[in-house]
Amino acid sequence: MYIGEQIINPTPDRLKLSLQLGVEHVVVDTRPNMQLLNEKGGWEGAKVAAQRASIEELGLKLDVLALDVGSILLDSLHQREKAEVTAERLRNDIRAAASGGVTTLKYNVQMVGITRTGFESGRGGVQCSAFRLHDYSPQRDERFSYWGVGHPGGGHGADIAVNALGTPEAAGQVLGTQAGQVSEQDGWNAIEYLVQAILPTAEREGVRLACHPHDPAYPVGGLNGIHHVMGSLDGMRRFINLAPESPCHGFNFCQGTIAEMSDDPTRTVLEAIHEFGENAKIFMVHFRNIKGCYLNFCETFPDDGSVDMPACIRAYRSVGYQGILCPDHVPLSDLDPARERFFAFALGYTKGLIQATQPAP
Repeated sequence: MYIGEQIINPTPDRLKLSLQLGVEHVVVDTRPNMQLLNEKGGWEGAKVAAQRASIEELGLKLDVLALDVGSILLDSLHQREKAEVTAERLRNDIRAAASGGVTTLKYNVQMVGITRTGFESGRGGVQCSAFRLHDYSPQRDERFSYWGVGHPGGGHGADIAVNALGTPEAAGQVLGTQAGQVSEQDGWNAIEYLVQAILPTAEREGVRLACHPHDPAYPVGGLNGIHHVMGSLDGMRRFINLAPESPCHGFNFCQGTIAEMSDDPTRTVLEAIHEFGENAKIFMVHFRNIKGCYLNFCETFPDDGSVDMPACIRAYRSVGYQGILCPDHVPLSDLDPARERFFAFALGYTKGLIQATQPAP
């Protein structure tokens, strides 16, 4: 196991900062990744190789690229021809990644934004993104949710994309009130369409596809008529069972998202680590914490939440996980507008846990 960072539109200076923080592996989370596009709007293998080489020249390793699925999930339900065009572009991008030497791609199955209802004060006055079902309104959703790769309140100097509906960075996500009704069956139909469209290509190219579960878990019956079908361990199991034998079909395992699924976050996260880790379905990890539980939580620093993080590290060790651990969704503060110090703290905390739990020689 090792620490890593997810970086959007990485500059050489930002990558050097990663090195200075002890990071040796990175995930490029840019969606859309303009550096990789050819004149037809798809990735080009030579450009993937060039981006990878530019990172490696600084002494880092590029572990993962983000695959921008856009609005393919909703389109598969309502505009099948548009979905087919996107599917062909995704297959091209997978081939280009393999040609350029990148063998893991992550993707997200959010049709609507990562739903949040406000900010809450944390230690020292930091602002923590929160989801409280009792506070939900479409107005709060539009104001406080995460859209695509955006993170609320990045501030001047942040290396993150604009957090706004309708931008390319929103990755096709819309408000729940704009998406139309998405039943539980619709949700699975869309996910199955996407997996069937891209997994065979990934298998032929030797590229692992790491899927991020739905964030957050929605209440029984959905929210705004939208069902988050991968908002539970049962949903994650059903997803894996779409192609249980495939070595290319697995998870971008977000601890925070999984903690949000349960009234007992630590127990649920540990259960998921053991179940999916033992079956080699964890391809990368978002090592983050929440304070609270199902339908009632805020995002916090890794050492200040409801999940027993040292126990999680021990669990990853026990199942033989050897991949990247990335901090994610740290709080916000005017004192750290780009959140570089907050991410540095999360990286150091994680590295300390890795070192402290190493078995004795």
